Amino acid sequence: MTAQQKIFWLRLATLIGLCLPALELAWRWYNGDLEPRPVTLATHATGDWAVIFLMLSLAMTPARALFDWMPLIHVRRRIGVAAALYAGAHFLIYVLDQKWNVIVVATEIIRRFYLTIGFVALISLTLLAITSTNGWQRRLKRNWKRLHWLIYPAAFIAIIHFFIQSKVRISEPAFTAGLFTWLMLWRVLPARLQKNYAGLALLAVAATFSTVIFEALWYWLVNGRDPMLALEANIDLDLAPRPAHKVLIASLLVILAVAIRRLTLAANKVWTKRYVQSTIPAP
Repeated sequence: MTAQQKIFWLRLATLIGLCLPALELAWRWYNGDLEPRPVTLATHATGDWAVIFLMLSLAMTPARALFDWMPLIHVRRRIGVAAALYAGAHFLIYVLDQKWNVIVVATEIIRRFYLTIGFVALISLTLLAITSTNGWQRRLKRNWKRLHWLIYPAAFIAIIHFFIQSKVRISEPAFTAGLFTWLMLWRVLPARLQKNYAGLALLAVAATFSTVIFEALWYWLVNGRDPMLALEANIDLDLAPRPAHKVLIASLLVILAVAIRRLTLAANKVWTKRYVQSTIPAP
């Protein structure tokens, strides 16, 4: 299979994967599986998928570097656009819930902080999706990359929106915040640490402890609970898995996947070298 064929099939598989959540949600809505609160459940589902695809788009850069697989760069843009589309669907379903009353929607966005920052994140993602094309990249030149740095504050704001909307059940947003920390810390690591196991181990520890701190601070600042309770909960195995445990497992799985990928590449090189040597006739 040629490189172009691999990219074609990767793009096709990515497109199908990006469409499946929307198709599954539409089918469940049509069949009445979302009753008795279809609009509420659809709003939450599209918001969740927007955050998931946003994290995946940010993960493409480290994944390309760690797995030494260039085709991944060809799907990063599609995943980012999908995140914006799901965020747009999340907003439109909310507007539907307000009976398409634009005045009520605008008032709620102004009055409620979590809706305000959610709308800011939506505008940012929409702007990035619109300007993600090659044509806009040529028009904006150097400013294109500067504009697309907005993905980082947009992701941060989206996670805060996720936290506030989740209220007291913050396991998923805390887990997402831990993954976001991993992705951001990887970008600021020295180049020599980004690809070696020591750097990945440091990221695993830092992201895990950051998740514990996020969870403890949230319960303390928002719910007025003693932050030590959250810290102790992460040590109590009876309460596992906590968000920090999931972040640690995800980080360790990355290390394992990188090791398997590198062993596979090394084995292929050895096999190729021996095959070439065996086909060369002896002098």
